[in-house]
Amino acid sequence: MTIFMTYVLLGLSLAAPIGPVNAAQLDRGIKNGFFHAWLVGLGATVADGMYMLLVFLGVVHLVEIPFVQAFLWLFGFFVLVYTGIDSLNGSGKIKLSEQRSSNDSHSKSFLSGFFMSLFNPLTVLFWLGIFGSVLAKTIHSFGTEQIIIYICAIFLGITIWDLTMAAFASTLRKYLSHRLLMVISILSGLSLIGFGIYFGIQAATVLFL
Repeated sequence: MTIFMTYVLLGLSLAAPIGPVNAAQLDRGIKNGFFHAWLVGLGATVADGMYMLLVFLGVVHLVEIPFVQAFLWLFGFFVLVYTGIDSLNGSGKIKLSEQRSSNDSHSKSFLSGFFMSLFNPLTVLFWLGIFGSVLAKTIHSFGTEQIIIYICAIFLGITIWDLTMAAFASTLRKYLSHRLLMVISILSGLSLIGFGIYFGIQAATVLFL
């Protein structure tokens, strides 16, 4: 059980640091409520699962190719800047009622979280690098059944954090004023653009230095 909880904490440690997905969850939760914020986290979790599968397939070495690194940074740049600008444009349309905005569909919330995580090089480095080494050690120490259990523990930790963020964001929209919600939404959008600019700088570093 102690080892199981360790892997739950590992999942929490992946999801908890303030990053693009958390900023997007906060923004969607404020604008559209709990379910949209949760869908952003669910999309990111699906992307995490894909990278975990890639670890099993042994494609860690692909991340070391400069072209692949530059592609991930550049695509992440476009996704984050676009999402940040979209967030800023929608900051004045926040509704304090429980009725969601007609401009944001469930699929849009899911796909935004999915692509943010899928093309976030930091996520890639975690799953193909850190998790790859953890998995290699686990395979030598435990059987297949235990590995599956520990992988489920990681996703349990991620899910706990996603639900927490979704609940926090949707709670904010119920108790804060319209003006303050707009400010938070604007800050979330700016943070997404800031992360995107950082990704763009990293892409330029890989391509030109």
